[in-house]
Amino acid sequence: MNILGHFNYWIVIVLMMMGFYTVISRGNLVKKLIGLSLFQTSVFILYISAGKITGGTAPILIDDHGEAAEAASHVLYSNPLPHVLILTAIVVGIATTALGLSLVVRINEAYGTVEEEVIHNRDESL
Repeated sequence: MNILGHFNYWIVIVLMMMGFYTVISRGNLVKKLIGLSLFQTSVFILYISAGKITGGTAPILIDDHGEAAEAASHVLYSNPLPHVLILTAIVVGIATTALGLSLVVRINEAYGTVEEEVIHNRDESL
């Protein structure tokens, strides 16, 4: 098995670990959201990579009769479902990131900072 033959999976692993490390190691809430977006992007790439079939074509049938139908029965089709699901996930991810950023803005207005440790210390002192 060729390691470079699955280059896209290595990219997924690197992006996923970078996003995960950013989420757990940073105290800045904006950086945490960026890490979550990076992690989410790696999952998108994983699903798109798994949905790709080498030599596959779009599942579009042109003619139901005669030679075209016989030729179409020997064609390798790609499943469009993973790509459609990822489009939906991208829209949900953008909405979630926008909501997270709006919460960070509100937290910044209330506490004057977006650093997790400072916010935690202020809550404990109350």
